[in-house]
Amino acid sequence: MKISDIVALGLWPDSKKTTTQKGIKELEELGYNLFYIGKNADLYTCAGDEAKVLLVRSDRCSVFDIPLNLLIEGKGVSQTAISNNGAAFAKESGIRTAILSETVDQSLAIAPRCQLMELCKPLEANVDGDIVQFELIYRNYLTGSLFDACQNGSDPYGLELPSGLAQWHKFETPIFTPTTKGIKDEPLNSAKVRELFPEIVTSLEKLFKDFTSFAQDRGIIVVDTKFEIFVNSKGEWVLGDEVLTPESSRFISKEDFDAKNYISMDKQILRDFGKADNWKEKAKTLKSGEKLEVNVPQEIKNKILEGYTTILNRLSK
Repeated sequence: MKISDIVALGLWPDSKKTTTQKGIKELEELGYNLFYIGKNADLYTCAGDEAKVLLVRSDRCSVFDIPLNLLIEGKGVSQTAISNNGAAFAKESGIRTAILSETVDQSLAIAPRCQLMELCKPLEANVDGDIVQFELIYRNYLTGSLFDACQNGSDPYGLELPSGLAQWHKFETPIFTPTTKGIKDEPLNSAKVRELFPEIVTSLEKLFKDFTSFAQDRGIIVVDTKFEIFVNSKGEWVLGDEVLTPESSRFISKEDFDAKNYISMDKQILRDFGKADNWKEKAKTLKSGEKLEVNVPQEIKNKILEGYTTILNRLSK
């Protein structure tokens, strides 16, 4: 399927610019054609008429939606393996995902970075007069933006949480905090979204609970996770994008969590480094297509990769 076919089917947003650059030679020779270069991964069209694409993860890095000139060797391979594990866990729980069981030729050097994915449309619905797309977020602990909101006396999701809850309070059952998906994610009323998609919300709540238990038994605390929902060509809802990975979830090693060292096993160390180095301010001068030149010590890179490796080793069945 050509990119023009994908666009004609309404499966590719106008906001994302495609590329005419050639991709990896061994993929191009097999009929996979590069059409989009993302901050951390690239997309290729596939030969044939099926609405699917090939996602190839790179070792590139980004934080705060800022593209960086930073590579962490091996990160893409680890992320792909973790993503495959997350998709497999969801499928075993009876949840469809956009990640296909079909694979590229495993003899290819690039194969450990590749996922074949079904092209789907984002789930949309009318909420208070606006057509919105959704991020369905489940939380085990009170922290981050929700804790800040509670401290300020606001109730962005209509949850009516008790006042005075301490940071890192553990909820008896996960709470549901949906948002819109866009340039800026806006909180949505939890009950309203649950009424719109009762089967989806309940199914994902069970998946989140089961995964939380699975991960904890293997030494990882799942703080929260974000699910993005799509609709396939059959009209079925599927999980897309990142599923139960450190790109969509906050994972903390149990030993760190028990020691009250709440550092996520993902890019949080890079975010903290970038915050201290004022990357957001520096990025304001970037032109379209430019990357921020950063100098990250090798020990920071090693710690980030170590986190991904630990997640992969612990969550692999």
